[in-house]
Amino acid sequence: MRRATSSRTGRGRIRPCGSQQRGVGLIEVLIAVLVMAIGLLGVAALQAVALRNSQSSLERSQAVVLTYAILDAMRANAAEARAGVYDMGMTCSAPAQPGTRTAGAANLGADDRSAWIVAIRAELGANGCGQITCAAVAGTEVRDCAVIVRWNDSRGTAGSHAHQIRTVVRV
Repeated sequence: MRRATSSRTGRGRIRPCGSQQRGVGLIEVLIAVLVMAIGLLGVAALQAVALRNSQSSLERSQAVVLTYAILDAMRANAAEARAGVYDMGMTCSAPAQPGTRTAGAANLGADDRSAWIVAIRAELGANGCGQITCAAVAGTEVRDCAVIVRWNDSRGTAGSHAHQIRTVVRV
């Protein structure tokens, strides 16, 4: 006995028997699920990279804000800024906590520097550091001041362990 591979319809058309189509739909569904899973993994990886770079961008913005914060404090206290009170080398720890000096030894510039370093570490992490250097401008009382904020930006794409923002202004 021969097995039938097709059957005739009432109008003379030939159609294949259902036995040849078994499992084809299941394979198509499995391939579609695999393609969708790979696509979703790609979206998840893209989201993770976007999140890391978003954090890096936030830290860069915070570094700029912190740079301008100390510069505004220096402009508000220009006499001490011109006297060199704000100058300090690259430091990652606050020189002294604000408000811990006695009233007679109060120094607004030192308090500003200390609060600035504390803010850097709070916003940019434990590796956040700051530096302020001012140089006299010949023939004037003003000074050119460079403010540097450095932090670890290795999480971002093409970030470095010692990324820094440098701003130079005349006070």
